[in-house]
Amino acid sequence: MQIQELVDLKPFNTMAVAAKARYFTTIKTQTDVQEALAWATEHGVEPFVLGGGANLLITTEVLDRLVMRMAIEGLEVVGETDEVTYVKVGAGEDWHATVDRLITMGYAGLENLALIPGTVGASVVQNIGAYGTEVAQRVQEIEVFNPATDEVEAMRAQECDFAYRHSIFKDATHADLVVLSVTFALPKVWTPNLSYKELANQVEGLETVTARDVFEAVVAVRSRKLPDPKVLGSAGSFFKNPVVDHDQFLALLEKFPSIVHYDVGGGHQKLAAGWMIDQAGLKGHREGDAGTYEKQALVLVNHGEATGAELWRYAQMVKATVNAKFGVVLEPEPVIL
Repeated sequence: MQIQELVDLKPFNTMAVAAKARYFTTIKTQTDVQEALAWATEHGVEPFVLGGGANLLITTEVLDRLVMRMAIEGLEVVGETDEVTYVKVGAGEDWHATVDRLITMGYAGLENLALIPGTVGASVVQNIGAYGTEVAQRVQEIEVFNPATDEVEAMRAQECDFAYRHSIFKDATHADLVVLSVTFALPKVWTPNLSYKELANQVEGLETVTARDVFEAVVAVRSRKLPDPKVLGSAGSFFKNPVVDHDQFLALLEKFPSIVHYDVGGGHQKLAAGWMIDQAGLKGHREGDAGTYEKQALVLVNHGEATGAELWRYAQMVKATVNAKFGVVLEPEPVIL
């Protein structure tokens, strides 16, 4: 393990924010994790585990932390039952490439989550979801390093408090756990999830729909709606879709009859944050190099040289504008540093 100083983080965050890490190291093994955390403790520096940097906004010019870039690799079949195959994947593996690789190997179940940037480890921290699937649905076990015990521990999916864009790893009491690997339970008998009309339309006309067909449909749909972070800096969906109770929803529906919503049970409705931002007149809007994507209002973009602080101010403006129009408070999806 090597510790570097004042490392440029622009190549390591998809928002393309120019910021430096006070200290930086690359994590390739469990031993690297232990040594990096020990070094951070010895030097009084707070550690930060960095995945693909795809769900992150750095708002300071120098991040006064030890940035631990997760790069643990590996993919292997570790077991099976009559119903599922268990595949263990290193936390540093690229998420999209892993989904692609698994389908090529004949293992389906994650195809609806194609083209989501980031790493496998970050996928469970965030509990990524798209087109009717959440990664939590396929998780069997997560291997973590626990600094409190200085040991590797295995956590079952039921222990991870998975919810919409949430896991136990985002709670303050468990944020120090470092994900090392994820074991997925992938179904042997598979049926396509085409609950979203966009996907169903994309594969319409096919006599038999395969996991590869769904994968390519998701890639096509996402590519039309979302910018390529290699071309235009973004962190994907910047705001969570807010959930409101029955009374608030009825009041909104009376005032905005076309409001986009989804029933999530318990008398609650999930609202489309992108729709609200669009209706607030901010789709395609920009202030300097900070802006809202012209094809999808939920995505904030860096048109070139916007700083993290400028992007955060722009996000606060979007939040305030939506709140003024709808009385709904949006919450950011990315980690704000």
